[in-house]
Amino acid sequence: MSLYRNTVWFLKGLQEYTKSGYEAAERRFIAADLEVSVTGRSFIITGANSGIGKATACEIAKRGGTVHLVCRNKDRAEEARKDIVDQSKNENVHVHLVDMSNPRGVWEFANGFSQKHSLHVLINNAGCMVGQRELTEDGLEKNFATNTLGTYILTSALIPTLKKSQDPRVITVSSGGMLVQKLNVEDLQFEKGSFDGTMAYAQNKRQQVIMTEQLAAQHKEIHFSSMHPGWADTPAVRLSMPDFYAKMKNKLRTEAQGADTVLWLAISDAASKQPSGLFFQDRKAVSTHLPLASSKSSPSDEQMLMSTLEQLAVKFKC
Repeated sequence: MSLYRNTVWFLKGLQEYTKSGYEAAERRFIAADLEVSVTGRSFIITGANSGIGKATACEIAKRGGTVHLVCRNKDRAEEARKDIVDQSKNENVHVHLVDMSNPRGVWEFANGFSQKHSLHVLINNAGCMVGQRELTEDGLEKNFATNTLGTYILTSALIPTLKKSQDPRVITVSSGGMLVQKLNVEDLQFEKGSFDGTMAYAQNKRQQVIMTEQLAAQHKEIHFSSMHPGWADTPAVRLSMPDFYAKMKNKLRTEAQGADTVLWLAISDAASKQPSGLFFQDRKAVSTHLPLASSKSSPSDEQMLMSTLEQLAVKFKC
């Protein structure tokens, strides 16, 4: 089944996830959807010092939004802030240093932020793909800690703040790679069998999509969505997937093309009219499963994922 999923997914990707796939989809885009001012609205973007996160931050700043960049590396974050301010002429761009793999640090940031700022839109963009099984100081597998638990804690901690705002939204940048994975609640931290960083990442991205669906059902006042940016030429892709990059570099989307649907979900009226909890690709809700791929999980497994995340979140709460 994994060979079937991987083959179907790659063929789908060649057609849809590439630059040519974006250009084909772009023909149905409505330009006016992004011709909006977001002055007075506050946005958090994690992993915003490069790639899709930075591209999204820049477009939001150009439209007048207050942008909070959540980054791990101070120098790169300050450099990104300078670039965004220079391009947007908007000084309301702020840096917050947070390691998303450190659950206590995520809690601390969220609690501190909520006391000082309003928030309209949270964009969960930060992610990692660590090739070897590596544990954090807290004994958590690093991909899971960053991509899944960190995202869950940040989102959960900021939900009360989001609910105080008009038209609150949460967008999680997942990946089409999740289509090759079925949720595995029995081994969330990849302790069994041989470790494959690419598949661990894909499993995390499946977890993010389910998390989005579950949180949307629990919190009707907030518009939740997850999305696939396509195969984009970003520093993260070059670093984490050098072989894939070498083969595909001429077919990859630009960072701006990868960021387009994130931006659309974050600011357009059209996006807010879509049902909450869906998975998007190129401004359109798409299936979360490949045909005949047997990747659907049971409601009990999905509930177990959420219960496990909540237990871990409480364990590390400040």
